[in-house]
Order: sequence, then C-alpha cells, then structure tokens
Amino acid sequence: MRSRYDRRPDEEQPPPPAPHAPWLDEQLFGRRMVFLRGPIEPEMASRAAATLLALDASGADPISVHMSAEQGSLAAVWTLVDAIEALRAPVHATAVGEVSAAALGVFCAAAQRTAFAHARFRLAEPKVTSPGGTADQVVAEAGRYLRDLEDLVLRICAATGQPRSRVEDDLQSGRMLTAEDAVEYGLVSSIVRR
Repeated sequence: MRSRYDRRPDEEQPPPPAPHAPWLDEQLFGRRMVFLRGPIEPEMASRAAATLLALDASGADPISVHMSAEQGSLAAVWTLVDAIEALRAPVHATAVGEVSAAALGVFCAAAQRTAFAHARFRLAEPKVTSPGGTADQVVAEAGRYLRDLEDLVLRICAATGQPRSRVEDDLQSGRMLTAEDAVEYGLVSSIVRR
C-alpha cells in the first residue's frame, strides 16, 4: 500500500499554466482582480501576494480573487493566506473552476466566497513531495506537514461551520462538491448567476 507521503518519480505533473498576456494582467489589476489558476506553488504565491499588497496600497475597495486552483504546496498557500489577512481591503473569492486540496486554504481566507455554477471543490489532503535528507530531516518535514494540515482543517472548519471530524473525514476520502453542494456545506455563500 502506498503511503500518502510517497510520490513516484515517474508520475507526470501537469505543466504550469501559461502566463496571462501582459494587457490582460493590466486589465485585471485595474479592476482590482487577481486570477489564481493552476497549482499554488511558491513563485505563483509570491507574485499573487505582491499583487494583493499593491492593490491594497492603492485603496480599500474589495479585491476579487478568481480561482481555478488544484493542489499546490501548503507553504505557498500560507504565503497567500498571510497576505490576505494583512490587507485592509476585503477579499472576495470566486471559484471559476476546480478548487481543491491546499488551495482551499486560500479560498477559505476570503471574507466572501462565491462560485460559478459549474465550479467544483475537492476536499482532499494536499500532496506531499517526498523529502530527502537524513531521517531526522524527513521526520521534521513530516511534522511540519501535519501541523500545516491541521491549520488547513481548522481554517475549513471556521469558514464552513462544519465539525472537525467531518472535515477530516472528507479530506481523507477526497470528497467532491458541486457549487450547490458547497453552498449546503457552508464553503460558499452563493452561486454567481446573471
């Protein structure tokens, strides 16, 4: 049986999404919008956090974060969560595709959460890359992962009002939610409609 801490080197990772055209980034910035798509990894998280901080410095109007983010690194997610919590401006998150695993931490950090009608949410434990090094380093990394996972569970509980045991069970089973299911679960307040 494969441990959740194992990842075979032959498993292909999806290629990172192509960057937006510069004119589109300018348009999004002018409308106080940030688009997060693809796995939330350190480089993307740093760039998005810088954009959020720049938007916050330019005014206290709400910032919209549109997400289609699957997986990602918990460390990168906490970079974005910390940036969101440091802002004066409220953040409104909208799921436009699938939001899953670690990315749920960013989604739950928003003051207001909505979803497009065909958005999906996959409650799943974030993947772990097998750390290298000494046995002590591996144990220390596993401990950090478990602490970060606990923070994610508590954040989802606080955002949804669900009991911890249910959130933990749903993360372990990889439960998938439609937009309607997410409203019932407490993950989103409403579905975006015309």
